[in-house]
Amino acid sequence: MSFALGLTGSIGMGKSTTARMFVDEGCALWDADAAVHRLYAVGGEAVAPIQAAFPDAISNGAVSREDLKRIISADPSALKTIEFIVHPLVAKDRAAFRDNALADILVFDIPLLFETGGDAAMDAVACVSVSAQEQLRRVMARGTMTEAQFQQIRSKQMPNDEKCARSDFVIVTDTLDHARAQVQDVVRQIRAGLADA
Repeated sequence: MSFALGLTGSIGMGKSTTARMFVDEGCALWDADAAVHRLYAVGGEAVAPIQAAFPDAISNGAVSREDLKRIISADPSALKTIEFIVHPLVAKDRAAFRDNALADILVFDIPLLFETGGDAAMDAVACVSVSAQEQLRRVMARGTMTEAQFQQIRSKQMPNDEKCARSDFVIVTDTLDHARAQVQDVVRQIRAGLADA
């Protein structure tokens, strides 16, 4: 029986880097964003239903995230339709991973874990965290969005303090070495619990 660890954290907190550290410790990783990319790619399960609902969102046989963003900006209610199509497919992808993974600890990298109630399906939750100033600095350093876009994304996410309070583990990602030491400690604690079970 594998242990399901939800990994969450707001934009710019270092979640992807932390997820790779869990893999380095022998955990299996399921990434919600990567699952959506698979579903949107040519031959992905989301392509046909999204094409039926939004023909303009398909480009070269795949779902275009840029076109979806434009559709949602023009008609915010489109988001609900997209979620209605995509969420069950993501859940199916996650279930298939859970059924087939062989590792003792399965890490589920889900940005909106608490917001979507996904924490209920986990044995424990780890939240990555860093100061608000460092979070802003990291996101701006990517050069992919404006500060206003960042604030808009952050406003849709549960506040960091609340995520940390609701989590079983908090991993502070101020430095790579500090984050790695905390990941190793979390893995040690979980494996000790599994050994006692």
